[in-house]
This record gives sequence, structure tokens and C-alpha cells, in this order.
Amino acid sequence: MSNDSIQSWADAIVRLHGATFAPEGSALPSQPVPQAQRQEPAYLAALQACSALGFIAIDAETLACAWQAQTLRRGRFEATLWPDDPRDFGLEGADPALAFPGCPRSLGLYGVLPDAQWVGRMARAGVPTVQLRFKSEDRDAIAREVRAAVAAVEGTGALLFINDHWREAIDAGAYGVHVGQEDLDALAGADLQAIHASGLRLGVSTHGYAEMVRAHAVQPSYIALGAVFPTTLKKMATAPQGLARLGAYVRLMQRYPLVAIGGISADQFPAVRATGVGSVAVVRALVNAEDPEAAAQQLLASMQAAD
Repeated sequence: MSNDSIQSWADAIVRLHGATFAPEGSALPSQPVPQAQRQEPAYLAALQACSALGFIAIDAETLACAWQAQTLRRGRFEATLWPDDPRDFGLEGADPALAFPGCPRSLGLYGVLPDAQWVGRMARAGVPTVQLRFKSEDRDAIAREVRAAVAAVEGTGALLFINDHWREAIDAGAYGVHVGQEDLDALAGADLQAIHASGLRLGVSTHGYAEMVRAHAVQPSYIALGAVFPTTLKKMATAPQGLARLGAYVRLMQRYPLVAIGGISADQFPAVRATGVGSVAVVRALVNAEDPEAAAQQLLASMQAAD
């Protein structure tokens, strides 16, 4: 196929999907086209188009490979069909015996909280899923805080995930642990086996297609998708993903319980839930509220209204 024909396919992808993935005023500017790893026409066209639509190199590469797989599977290139079939991303065929224990498909309102006191307060307010995100270099302080958080949710029915500190989570008998991509990459095989053997649920943060594929490799209990909107709580390596990308991620990863996270306020709940995501994680909407218990009730009502 000629370069002009490949360019024509790339232009068609941008024309058909630009309004969705790169709307006017988007915070996701065009990206440099990464070096091609293959030479198939559909791959080359999609690599160029997805870069123009603002996908970073690793995600443009992942999408280009998926577009090529979709083209082979369907027997023709179709610019109208954005890839969202798990088969085209290599997400089929995992061994169920190696999957982490399951958790509810809809984790509901998910409060990410700074200490055990906040964990207990929001669990008693009816927040169904809570995460302790306690930052400290003091291992003894971490162990105390994790134990306190486990004790704080007793009798409330809330599911408690511990951010990062998986050894302490195992020792204290938490429900699960949540890790980011860097933490996941840092876990040795023996560490993952220890977490799996303990019965802990595992949640994994993702920020795009490549990281979702990486997360699937360990078959976690749930996958977090973000940051959906701008957030000042932590420095993000990727720009806010936005609702269009969130919807595409949900369509692809629907085999997992999914949590939307990042800069989500109460008035954005309807639009976020409309993507089909089963859980919405919040930090500032609870911790910075004048009346956190009242805020929790409002957010819980917003979750139920979207069901």
C-alpha cells in the first residue's frame, strides 16, 4: 500500500474520532509519532492518527497494534470502528486460577482518605469502599495506622483497601491493597504471589491503554481509571483523560470492576457514571467538605441516582 493510502486512512481516523477524543479546547495536544515497530498499513495509519489525537507514545503504540489486530480479525480496515474488543488488545486467554480474589462489580462511592480516623469517620457515614492512603517513611507508624484503619471499619460493612503498604495490610487483615503502576512494576514475582496467597484483593491504578494492558497481566480485583479531571493532589505523568477516554476504557475493560478517579466533584458524578463505570473515587469532595458526613450522603445519593 502506498504512503498516500496510509495517510488517507490516518486522516479518516482523525476525521471520524477527532470530535470525541480531541475536541476543541482539549487538554490533550497532538503528540509526536513514535518510531514504528511494524510496517502493516493499518498499524502505521493508526499510529499516526492516535498520536494526532493526543495519545502518548505507549498508548498510540498499543492502539495501533489493536487497530491492526482488528483489521485482521474483520478482514478489512474500518476507520469508523474505534478498537474496544479485548481480543484485539491481547486481553483474552488469561488463566483464571492466577486471578486475584474478586470484589463487588460496583464498589460504589470510594473514599480515598489520609488516616485511620478519616477511614472510620467515612465508613460510619455509609461510604461502602474506603482506602487508607497514609504517607510516611516510618514503618512502625505505617503498621499502627493500618491496624487502626482495619479496626475502624469493623462493624460498618465498608471494604478497606490499603494504598501501597501490602505487607502491613496482610498482617492487619485488611480487605485489599491498592498499588500504582510504579509500585506494581516494583513488585517482584514473589511479592505478588505473597499478596495473592494472603487472599487480599488487589486494585491497580491505570492512566491509559498501555497501563490497562499491563494491569490485566496480573488480573487484579479491580482497575482504577484516571485521572479523569485535573487534580492538584499529586503530580500526574499524563494529562487528565476526560470523559471520552474514560468511556472507551470502560468499554474495553468491562470484565473488571472499574473505579473512576481524579478530580471528580459532586456535579460531575452523573456524567462520570454515564460512562458505565461502577465506582467513583473521591478525595477532596470528602476531606475538604465543610460537613464531610453530609457530603458523603449527597455523593451516595448521586451514585444511586445513576443506577
